[in-house]
Amino acid sequence: MNALDLLRRANRHWSSPLGVILRELLAAAGGAQNLVARLPEQSTDAMTASWLTILGRAVARGEATPESLHPRVATVAIVLLRNEFVTRGVPVATDDALIEIVDEVYLPLVRNRGTGPGRP
Repeated sequence: MNALDLLRRANRHWSSPLGVILRELLAAAGGAQNLVARLPEQSTDAMTASWLTILGRAVARGEATPESLHPRVATVAIVLLRNEFVTRGVPVATDDALIEIVDEVYLPLVRNRGTGPGRP
């Protein structure tokens, strides 16, 4: 599984009838952390672990820098997907949007982290 596969899976979940209900519950609860933690397969730790696993494999293949193995970096793609639902109010993110998140934001981030100006 790669980042795009994981985003597609999350997109299917969040755009399903159950996902709609979960999004409405989160909105009603103001995004309360304790509600998120109680949702099966939606805990922050489980989500972060999945993204760190995928990113760790990319690092091992030389496709991402070791500096990218950070929870905030690893989960930036799923946060951008959540943004599609929460701030844009889309019922389902398009595959083009998912590809754009991966190709234009996620891959450049994980490939270049630690190599910017002022870094070796």
